Amino acid sequence: MYLSCVSPSVAASFSLRTSHLSSYDSNHGRMFNTHTSACRSPPQHLHATNFNACDQRAAVEVVKDRNGVDQIVLRNPRGASARVSLHGGQVLSWRTDQEEELLFTSNKAIFRPPHPVRGGIPICFPQFGNRGSLEQHGFARKKIWVIEDNPPPLRPRDSNGKAYVDLLLKPSEDDLRIWPHSFEFRLRVSLGADGNLTLLSRIRNINCKPFSFSIAYHTYFSISDISEVRVEGLETLDYLDNLRQRERFTEQGDALTFESEVDRVYLNSSDMVAICDHERKRTFHIRREGLPDVVVWNPWEKKSKAMADFGDEEYKQMLGVDGAAIDTPITLKPGEEWTGRLELYVVHSI
Repeated sequence: MYLSCVSPSVAASFSLRTSHLSSYDSNHGRMFNTHTSACRSPPQHLHATNFNACDQRAAVEVVKDRNGVDQIVLRNPRGASARVSLHGGQVLSWRTDQEEELLFTSNKAIFRPPHPVRGGIPICFPQFGNRGSLEQHGFARKKIWVIEDNPPPLRPRDSNGKAYVDLLLKPSEDDLRIWPHSFEFRLRVSLGADGNLTLLSRIRNINCKPFSFSIAYHTYFSISDISEVRVEGLETLDYLDNLRQRERFTEQGDALTFESEVDRVYLNSSDMVAICDHERKRTFHIRREGLPDVVVWNPWEKKSKAMADFGDEEYKQMLGVDGAAIDTPITLKPGEEWTGRLELYVVHSI
């Protein structure tokens, strides 16, 4: 866990090195393009930094989904991309430079707020699952986030050479009635020149009393077939089995494979976990900071048929592996801030 007392500050400015910038006119709700041979600065809330040449294409644009909710599209110079919705602050898509989709989204997903979207990377906060008095997985994934113009600055490694967007969630009056704690949840979603996707969260207590929370990046990975994948990095770890009233067990296998429904919370894992997909010849690497637990989830056939926003056979093409802080909730004193980081990258084999 990473805690620090913070004070308000002004974000540093970043420059965009590109010859083509797609931006968003917030006054008129439309896209516009700027073509230039010089390097220009992007809108304050959308950033692409330190690319090698001015003739590389723009890294950030804003579009609207079918319900009029803003989505931010991040692109790197090689053509990899990520799409982030203000609905839930949720990453909906992560693609390689070959247009290969790496995240799963159900064909039956509902994109109409406040219904959470089944797929991508929903953020479970301030509660995971039903471990508390709130609704399943808390309220953050159902809220409309805002783009933050001037977030407190981060370290250079969190911005240099990346396209990114900064989002902010604050509790509404309705939120405070069911969870009476004032907070600021800052989320930076960034796409590196190498195609790596990073989600960096900063949660600050702006209340006059301490509060505790749990959090998970509920990541739906796209896979070839659930029978063809294995998860490495969880060997010998203790886990809580949610299918057995959270009874505690110890992982015995060298790698985790799948033959039936699984819903587990692995405790105090190493910072790196891998998903090996033999058929697609690729391996996802999941690197975490401040997120000691790992959730592994697949609903299998029976539960899939019971979910209205999930196809009966779609369990075969997805695997949920979450970076999380669940078993030991995070407690923040007034003025303290917690930081958690999830970094995803994929390696293809020949």
